[in-house]
Amino acid sequence: MLIAIISDTHDNIPNLKKVLDYCRKQKVEKMIHCGDLATIETLDFINKNFSGEIFFTFGNMDEGHISTYNFKDNQYSHTQIFPDFGHAEIAGKKVAFVHYPDVAKQLCESGEYDFVFHGHTHKPWTEIINNCTLLNPGNVANQYYPPTFAIWDTEKNSFELIRINSLP
Repeated sequence: MLIAIISDTHDNIPNLKKVLDYCRKQKVEKMIHCGDLATIETLDFINKNFSGEIFFTFGNMDEGHISTYNFKDNQYSHTQIFPDFGHAEIAGKKVAFVHYPDVAKQLCESGEYDFVFHGHTHKPWTEIINNCTLLNPGNVANQYYPPTFAIWDTEKNSFELIRINSLP
């Protein structure tokens, strides 16, 4: 199974469209978004253009926009929304995702997770802490660093960094 890990979209719909087109072509089944969509319209766009399961946690840019939104029952039927940090078991692996790197590091250090994903810095990064892979997929927004996201191949248990500017 392929899973997209993205963060820091900041309402960059043209880049988000490239990510979603890639996901459709590659048959990506799930998406983990580590925060900073910025507005509810971006969450709407993802939900209309990605048919798989979506996991989303709030970032600092979502406060006051998405975090105060009144979510209606079944409005986002294939999206799980986590205000602080999210966690799930995917392909037999315990996964956590959060926006902030300091919280992500603490989650890795807890020993409870195999993988922890985060955003906020906009910089792609990976390291191993206590047998836990800590990964930042970069940013979709094209701010501070070139835009990137990650693909997790659960069968190979590997990650690939995708450069958005290289996508058609």
